Amino acid sequence: MAETTINAPANAVPASEGFGSASYRAYVLSALLIVYIFNFIDRTIVNILTEPIKLTFGLEDWQMGLLGGPAFAVLYTFIGIPIARGAERYNRVVIIALATAVWSLFTALCGFAMSFTMLFLFRVGVSIGEAGCTPPAQSLIADYFKPSSRATAVSVYALGVPLGGMLASIFGGQLAGLEGAQFGAWINSVGLGFLFGDLDWSQVEGWRIAFVVVGLPGLLISLIVWRTIKEPPRGYTDPAALQGLEKSSFKDALAVLSKKPAYRHVVFGATLASFVGYGVGQFTTSFLLRTHGLSIQEASLLYGIVLGIMAAIGVFASGWLADKMAKRHPNSLSWLPAVGMAASVPLYAFGFLMENLWLAVPALMIAAMIHYFYLGPMYAVSGGVVDSRMRATSVAITLFVVNLLGYGLGPPLIGVLSTFLKTVFLDGAGLGLTLEACKPLLSMSADAKALLGGAELQAANACASAEARGLQWSIVIFCGGYGWAALHYLLAGRTLQRDMVAYSAS
Repeated sequence: MAETTINAPANAVPASEGFGSASYRAYVLSALLIVYIFNFIDRTIVNILTEPIKLTFGLEDWQMGLLGGPAFAVLYTFIGIPIARGAERYNRVVIIALATAVWSLFTALCGFAMSFTMLFLFRVGVSIGEAGCTPPAQSLIADYFKPSSRATAVSVYALGVPLGGMLASIFGGQLAGLEGAQFGAWINSVGLGFLFGDLDWSQVEGWRIAFVVVGLPGLLISLIVWRTIKEPPRGYTDPAALQGLEKSSFKDALAVLSKKPAYRHVVFGATLASFVGYGVGQFTTSFLLRTHGLSIQEASLLYGIVLGIMAAIGVFASGWLADKMAKRHPNSLSWLPAVGMAASVPLYAFGFLMENLWLAVPALMIAAMIHYFYLGPMYAVSGGVVDSRMRATSVAITLFVVNLLGYGLGPPLIGVLSTFLKTVFLDGAGLGLTLEACKPLLSMSADAKALLGGAELQAANACASAEARGLQWSIVIFCGGYGWAALHYLLAGRTLQRDMVAYSAS
């Protein structure tokens, strides 16, 4: 795959507004945002489908944590760095287009998994594709937008995280709540029944339909990206003295980053925030189902629309405010996310412990908005402490640490904690109940449970209560980690200007 562009000459002066016209830059950023939205739809839809997948395969929370975390995070992180190195040398647009096609195909295949192991392997396939998205995308954004507006641009791109999660919640929840026969009737009504032959739709579960429906559109998006986005000259918006330099090695990138204390603190803080966020996000819909008795459609709409929109506001606001406040408050990339994450801790504790859902929702909305203040600055600092020769690599190293430790450990450990606390609450019930004894009781339909009486009903209620309380307290405990993450963002401010000043001229 040969590079199709050449570096700007060493004596070039970068264009004052970045590569291309303003309207074309807006199109490119919008296209990359759509790619990232689908990246997160396909990545996080498994969170929304946790409960029906658990019932289908008879799983516990710790197993769903493995599916939501390590199944995705391990290869995603390790493959991301070599892909980023390729993005320093080869066509970044082609890499993004190919990656989008791969992860979309594997997402659709998740709907055909016939066992937990098969679903785990398909999730690994999703991770391989998604590893080729963000490092080359961040490198492209840095060449399209000048440094003084880059924090806003990367925050727009980072909107893919909350918007993708929101759309995964909305569509995943609604599709998971469908009966196969309903979806089959719709397929036939639009004239697509011939594609599926004599398939008995009544046997198809809603969560399977959800994976297929959200996965397939990515194949079209990959084609649009490949045909419509131009590869800009590498380093186009860098200061003239940094353009046309020789290619850097991975060792060079590590050497530069090792001398940037602000980078290390931001990465560590973002890793902690990711650990909490991915862990809690894996089970928030399950929390709403278990603690507040919502249906999967109601829970997904609440989580997706209400909390998702607030998170999106937080992601964009963090970059926009940092750019606006940079001259007066040069360390805004440090203290702004620190304040947001620290303030979110008591709000999350109140929201997740409050029995009245409608009193809890406002606190959760504000917390979701301000805790996401960390995301835009994470990308801005990762791309701002290095020049164009190693920008994709810097972002990939950031994502390697953040996702391997945050995404890889967050969901399984909160699942383990939830399962452990569930056993504690079961023991406290004094009925001699075990996890295995609770499985058939928890999988009962509401109609079947209504027929229970006496000791059986008491046991069923004890199992449901332990299932709900174990997860509830796991989430509250995890949210305390945002305070620790806030401390590291604050510490980054001590050297932030020194670490970024060489690359911030515009």
